[in-house]
Parts: sequence; structure tokens; C-alpha cells
Amino acid sequence: MTKAIAFAHYGDPDVLGPIDLDLPGPGPRQVRVAVRAVGVNPLDHKLRSGALDGFFPVVFPSVPGYEVAGVVEAVGAEVAEFAVGDQVFGSVQGGGYAEHVLTDADLLAHKPASLDWVEAAALPVAAETSERILGVLGVQPGETLLVHGAAGGVGTLLLQFARARGITVVGTASEANHDYLRELGAIPVTYGEGLAERVRAAAPGGVDRALDASGKADEVAVSVELTGSADRVLTITSPLAGQQHGVRFTGGDEVERYHPRAFAAALALHEAGALVLPIHRTLPLAEAAEAHRLSEHGHLRGKIVLTV
Repeated sequence: MTKAIAFAHYGDPDVLGPIDLDLPGPGPRQVRVAVRAVGVNPLDHKLRSGALDGFFPVVFPSVPGYEVAGVVEAVGAEVAEFAVGDQVFGSVQGGGYAEHVLTDADLLAHKPASLDWVEAAALPVAAETSERILGVLGVQPGETLLVHGAAGGVGTLLLQFARARGITVVGTASEANHDYLRELGAIPVTYGEGLAERVRAAAPGGVDRALDASGKADEVAVSVELTGSADRVLTITSPLAGQQHGVRFTGGDEVERYHPRAFAAALALHEAGALVLPIHRTLPLAEAAEAHRLSEHGHLRGKIVLTV
């Protein structure tokens, strides 16, 4: 058995509570990880509340959590790249709020000793999402990418990935976050009325692609206007966010897996001493409900991480 935090029905953060689960052995190409830390993401509370029920139904009781760091406890058949005792980080298909978790070997990477458990658990989702955004949008070196909600967890990694590849980023954020965006190599602009004019002033050569990471419908409309085509705009907030304007949504269900490239890119930045990965707050796993309250409040600079 293993202990986890789950919800038995949709509701507010208080529906989260402890549960005991069976601890199966890993199947072919699977790895069982003893979790040391798990990242908290907006998807977690959106699923728990039922806000995405029509798009991402869950099976109750449901254990949230899509990124972890921990120690390999067992490996299944055909797994040669990991061994018992290896320190790893990576993605899981739910179930991360637990003492142990099963995941595919393809979704893991070796954790260097210089990267602590909390930082490692904060990396996978933002790194994979950033790599996927650049791939799905087809952003090329020398192009300009507009990012809405640029100071968030995904934006923080995306800006660093883009800068490393010679991509110019214009990022929307509150003025309080403008210095932070400059440190990440982006050109900051304030969201709100008059956004299109401010973006044109910041990028006189035009905007080639755009990402919606904020969920504001007016910013999606502005993005289509600035790029000249809905095909050049992507949203990660929800499938509904871009439907009105014909904008694509990406939620990680593409055929191609971006995890290996994403983790390699993040580790390259870390090894170069250039990785910026702010942590908003660290809480014990038992306080997952409080973590969800903080996450729902929004406007966080950095990730919330639960420790096990």
C-alpha cells in the first residue's frame, strides 16, 4: 500500500484528503518512483473542481499530480536506462500526490545532484509545455513570439528556452513583473486596453506567433490580429479559450512526446548556471488543499511544490 491525497468527488480544496492505494509493480517500460516532491499546477485544481469535466473526465477517487521527483524503487521489463536507487524527475499521467507513483520510463530523466528535489519537481510540466509550444507553433530562430501571462510558471521556462534559441519574446504582464521579464530576456508590455498598440511599439518588425497562457479572450483576439492568422496562435488555458477565434489548444495529447527534448533543454540551462526557476512556496503533501487555494488565487511568480 501507499499513501496519497485524492478527491472522491468534484468540489473545493477541502474535498482533498488522505487515501491508501495498492502499490502495483511496474509493467514493461514502467518505473516505480518513491516520491520526494511533486509540483502543483493549475490543471490540478481545474480537474478537482470539475471545471474540465467535459474535456478531461476523471475516475474517482482521483489523485492529482503530473510532475514528480524521487528515487527509482523498481523497474519493469525493457527498462535499461534507469536502475533502483537512481534519482529522477519527470512527468506522470496523474497520481503524483502520493508516496509512490508509476510512470513510463520515457517520461523520466536523471536528476543531477546539483538540482534539489523541489526544483526538480517544479521542472517537468513547464519544461515539456514550453518545448511543445515551440514545436507545435513552429517558432523559428529570428522570429518574434508574443506570450500572454509571461511571468507564470510556463512563461518563465518558455522565455528561457526561446532566448537560448534566438527567438525574440514580447511578454504581457503586470508592471510589477516587467523587471522580472527583462531578466528572462523578454520585452515586457502591460496587458489591458491598448495592448495591440503597445505590442506594435515593442515589436515594430511584427509578431510571428503568439501564445495564450492567461485565458483572456481579448488577448486571443489581439493575437490573431497581430499575427495575421489564427493558425499562428496557440492556447494552453482550456479548449474553450480559443474556440471563438479558431485558435488551437494544446494539452499534451499530441502524438509526439516532447519530454526528452524538454528535459535536456532545461538541464542544459541548469548546467550552464542560467536556469531561473522561482519557487513560490513549499508545503508538505498533507497540506495539498492549502496548495490548491494558493494556486487558485493565481498571479504567482514561481511554482508551488509539495514535499513527501
